[in-house]
Amino acid sequence: MSTLAADEIRLHGHRVRFHRAGSGPLLVLLHGIASTADTWAPVADALAQRHTILAPDLLGHGESAKPRGDYSLGAYASGVRDLVAALGHDRATVVGHSLGGGIAMQFAYQFPERVERLVLIASGGLGREVHPLLRAATLPGSELALAVLGGGWLRATGGAVASVLGRVGLRAGEDLAGVAAGIASLGDAGARTAFVHTARAALDAGGQRVSATDRLYLAAELPTLIVWGEDDPIIPAAHGRAAHDAMPGSRLEVFAGAGHFPHREQPARFVALLERFVAETEPAALAAARWRELLRAAD
Repeated sequence: MSTLAADEIRLHGHRVRFHRAGSGPLLVLLHGIASTADTWAPVADALAQRHTILAPDLLGHGESAKPRGDYSLGAYASGVRDLVAALGHDRATVVGHSLGGGIAMQFAYQFPERVERLVLIASGGLGREVHPLLRAATLPGSELALAVLGGGWLRATGGAVASVLGRVGLRAGEDLAGVAAGIASLGDAGARTAFVHTARAALDAGGQRVSATDRLYLAAELPTLIVWGEDDPIIPAAHGRAAHDAMPGSRLEVFAGAGHFPHREQPARFVALLERFVAETEPAALAAARWRELLRAAD
C-alpha cells in the first residue's frame, strides 16, 4: 500500500492486517468486497500528510484471517470498532468504498459516539441494483464455480481477462483491474468461503437486500460526504443522488468519467475533496440523549 508499512494485531484470536501512518485526526479507510487495504494506495500518502491513516484488510480479505464465522455488516462494524479501540483511538472519520461504505454506515449506526464524519464512496446499502457478477455469488453452488473460475483466472492472459470483463460491461482501467484482482484473490478456499458468506449477508439473486435508506435521517447531525463515479457499472450513481436527497446537510460529488473506483481514478481530486470536507465541517458529537431524540422523532 504505497510507502505505508503493514502491521498486524490479533483480535479475538484472529489475525488482522492493517496499515497505519501519519498523524492528526484519524481516518479509517474501509475497502470493498474481495479487495484489500491496498485499494487506498493512490491516496494514502497524501492523506497521511495531515491525518492518521488506519486501513485494515477486513476479516476474510487480503492478509487478514479468514475464519468460518459471521460476515454480516454488523459483525464487520464491530470488528472495526474493536480494531480502532485496540490501537488506542476513540473517534474517527470513517471512509468506506462499496461494501466498506455499507460497513461505515453500519458502524455509524451501531457506534454513533465514535464517528466524527462519514464518507461514502460508491457505497453499498443505498439501493437494490448491483452488477450481476455480485448477484451470482449468492446462487447455490457459487463456491464451486468460483473455485473453477479463480483457477482459470489466474492462468488467463491479460487480454483474455479484459475480453471477458468487457462483455459484462466493465471497461479497461480501474473497474476492470479491481474486479480482476478480486476474482484472482479467490484462488484460496478460505477467501472464497468468506467472499460468498459476505455476499450472501448483503445480497440475493435480485440485488442488494440490506438497505440503510430507512435510517438515513439519523445522519442529520453527522457530516456526510458522498462520492460516486458517474459511469459506475457496479452500483449506479443514482443511489448516491437518492442518498444525498435523504440525508439533510450531506455533500455529494459525482466524478465525471469515473467508474466504481473514483478514489483511484482521480486520486488528487479525491484527496483535495476529502481534506476540504474535513476542514470545513465540525466533528459530530452525538450524545446518547440526542440519539434517543432522533429515534423517537421518527415515530
